[in-house]
Amino acid sequence: QMQLVESGGGLVQPGGSLRLSCAASGFSLDYYAIAWFRQAPGKEREFVAAISRNGGTTFYADLVKGRFTISRDNAKNMAYLQMNSLNPEDTAVYHCAADPLGRLSRNRTFYAYWGQGTQVTVSS
Repeated sequence: QMQLVESGGGLVQPGGSLRLSCAASGFSLDYYAIAWFRQAPGKEREFVAAISRNGGTTFYADLVKGRFTISRDNAKNMAYLQMNSLNPEDTAVYHCAADPLGRLSRNRTFYAYWGQGTQVTVSS
C-alpha cells in the first residue's frame, strides 16, 4: 500500500522553528517530485514548496521564501520541510504530496499521492 505519513508538527511560538518529515512506504520516492502544501481553517489548500526527484531543484511560494527549506533523502525514502521564523499566519495543516510524473509544480492536481497532514500552530 502506497502511503505518505507526515510528522513533526506541533505548537510553536512566533519566531520559532519546526522541522516536518514525510515518510513514504510502499513505494520509492526516487521517481517522484515532492511538494508540501498547507491548509488553514476556512481556506483553500495552498502550495508551500516543491523539490525535484534528485533534490537538485527547489522552489517556494513567495510567502515562505527565505524562511522554509524543502529537502529530501531518497536513501531513507524521506522528505522534509524546515520552517524558521514562523508566524501565526503559518498556522495550518501541512501535507506532503508526490507527483509520479516528476513535475515540479504548484498545481495540486499534479500530485497523485497525499499524506493525511500534520498540524502546525504558531501562537504565543
